[in-house]
Amino acid sequence: MKRREFIAGLGGMAAAWPQIAQTQQLDRTRRIGMLIGTADDDPEMKSRLAAFQQGLERRGWSEGRNLKTDLRFAAGRSNQYQRFAKELVALQPDVIIAHTTPVVEAVRQESGAIPIVFVTVSDPVGSGFIVSLAHPGGNLTGMLLYESSIPGKWLAMLKEIAPSLTPVALVANPKTTPYDYFLRATGAAAAPFAIELVPGRIETAADIEREIVSFARIPNGGLVLPPDSTTILRRDFIIELAARHRLPAVYSANYFVAAGGLMSYGIDQVDMFRRAASYVDRILRGDKPADLPVQAPTRYEAAVNLKTAKALELTVPAGLLLAADEVVE
Repeated sequence: MKRREFIAGLGGMAAAWPQIAQTQQLDRTRRIGMLIGTADDDPEMKSRLAAFQQGLERRGWSEGRNLKTDLRFAAGRSNQYQRFAKELVALQPDVIIAHTTPVVEAVRQESGAIPIVFVTVSDPVGSGFIVSLAHPGGNLTGMLLYESSIPGKWLAMLKEIAPSLTPVALVANPKTTPYDYFLRATGAAAAPFAIELVPGRIETAADIEREIVSFARIPNGGLVLPPDSTTILRRDFIIELAARHRLPAVYSANYFVAAGGLMSYGIDQVDMFRRAASYVDRILRGDKPADLPVQAPTRYEAAVNLKTAKALELTVPAGLLLAADEVVE
């Protein structure tokens, strides 16, 4: 073979190498660990996991063919986070999906080397998970749940539907959500609305009832429920208590409104899980979490329940109705 032909042949092989390497990556079985903060029978989480799986399949990753997924559901039991994190890390997955802030903290304590993609995390910089949103700088990256301006939107909605409202209780479990972050962000937004923020730290169903019943004795009050595994799992109970004590409440997700809650404003979490699949794909193909900027939410959803508003003798302003993506009648 002539030297020129030989060199040309090498060039053709070099051009084909990326495609060959990509094919080999897809042919080799990879392992994903997933630690989810909610329960395995939660229909909302089932929808999110289905979107995540579909996102991977569109990129060539299929369960049972070139992918094995190990799932753990903590179901809001904070005492199980570390145990499940140890189990997943011991399996040595290629990447771990960690859902909610305390779950990320548990997984991070078990491994500083395995790539971690987080979802439903509100303050990854303040929590010490990453250096910055643009340059995470370690073995973690993922999807940002909320920007600090969102609590102001919750308060604005409450004040719009109940103008005389003054005290507002922030109800959540500090063990299953970054409570202090939401307390600071909501407190900072309260002054322009002449709202007094009242902490409502809870852990159990008994705590929830005690806090809401006690708070309901204060006139012209309302509730804010930030994203939290504990309150999500007990949403029917919370909605019933809010109705019984005639407390207007704003929640972080539209499924609270579908279940009878008054209002919600939050991100499209199905879309968040779908987008998380793109980062898992990139990591499985060789990208480093440190080089993947944290993605901010792109889709927000507002919902209003007219039936609940009527039961509370509240008139929903036209502006609130027009801004709602979903109206339950």
